[in-house]
Amino acid sequence: MTYPIRPIDESEWPAYTRVLDEGFNFRPHPQQAERWKAQTEFDRTLAAFDGDLAVGVAAVMSFTMTVPGGRLPVAGVTSVGVLPSHRRRGVLSALMRRQLADIRERGESVAALSASEAGIYGRYGYGRASQSLLFRIDKTRSAFVGNAPADPSLRMRVAEPADVRADLETLFVSVAARRPGRYDRGPSIWDDVLADEDADQRGDGPLRCLLAEDGGGPRGYALFRVKGSWDADGIPAGQLKLTELEATDPAAYALLWRGVLDRDLVSTVDSGARPVDDPLIALLADQRQLRARVFDELWVRLVEVDKALTSRAYSAAVDVVIEVEDEVCPWNAGRWRLTADPTGSECKPVEDEPDVTLPVAALGSAYLGAGMLTESLEAGLLRERSTGSVRALATAMSWSPKPWAGLVF
Repeated sequence: MTYPIRPIDESEWPAYTRVLDEGFNFRPHPQQAERWKAQTEFDRTLAAFDGDLAVGVAAVMSFTMTVPGGRLPVAGVTSVGVLPSHRRRGVLSALMRRQLADIRERGESVAALSASEAGIYGRYGYGRASQSLLFRIDKTRSAFVGNAPADPSLRMRVAEPADVRADLETLFVSVAARRPGRYDRGPSIWDDVLADEDADQRGDGPLRCLLAEDGGGPRGYALFRVKGSWDADGIPAGQLKLTELEATDPAAYALLWRGVLDRDLVSTVDSGARPVDDPLIALLADQRQLRARVFDELWVRLVEVDKALTSRAYSAAVDVVIEVEDEVCPWNAGRWRLTADPTGSECKPVEDEPDVTLPVAALGSAYLGAGMLTESLEAGLLRERSTGSVRALATAMSWSPKPWAGLVF
């Protein structure tokens, strides 16, 4: 059975959200739903219908994302779900294939998503391209190394988040350009970041803000909530929940972390998602006190292999013929010669014998600079025809800092 697929219009919003309500087992508060609606590009939604009933949905948010060496238009895939009554009928596969064709038609060569379940999207050519850490730190054991950076011109200021929104937006633009995976935030996304209604607080207290600034203005900010608590002996046991911490330089970064870690009446600090190479790891005198859990974050899909590979920079020279396997986007399947070095790159179709044969998901995993090409080789998930070609490709595609989006979309 086939299910017609088309974009929805605004009048069909309730039917669209019903699918996601059932698929994600989550019904947002009306205020949250309105912010979500404001982020929705209705011409980039897709819904599959069984008669008049929407049974599956998917959408795209149009982003400009940092990639190694520059910025690139990227399709941010989001809001993907199927009614439980219509699972295993090919609805999701049809939606994902149609979506990828639409992305290609718009001229975007890369798609990215945050997966609710990590086992779903590999079969559509997405590869795990970044990871994030969640920190838990006992504030009594959070001393920094003796040579932690400091700048006497910096001062810390307490501010109402809404009052300094323009400063936060400006500072974020400057830091987002430095790390692959960061993407532009429009007004509707900032509305969500700074939202502070009861439904957003979830019992964790109001959103708070610290600024690190000098005479020239802010050089960093931290957003957090504090859930107050005392133990049975009357000892403060508050929990600080860090939402974001961004800084333009090491001294501002260190000052803000001290502002967070030294908060009165707090015993533990729990962070939201942080990059795997977060400088805090190096700043702590006892790194074992940083209890961290690792999660997959961005999943990346090369929609057009040649355009995508020539739209990023490379850390080392490489000349390799890649045989790409791609059943979902057959225009990618075949042999491509990638010639690249730190000054530029070229990728063109060839008939030459391949140096390496790999699934398109492996390229997606490596695209932002933290892929697992050599690990995939050792696992037998790709085939090396010319000795050393996988290591050469992995080295060329590697990047520092590591990729990280920092905010689920």
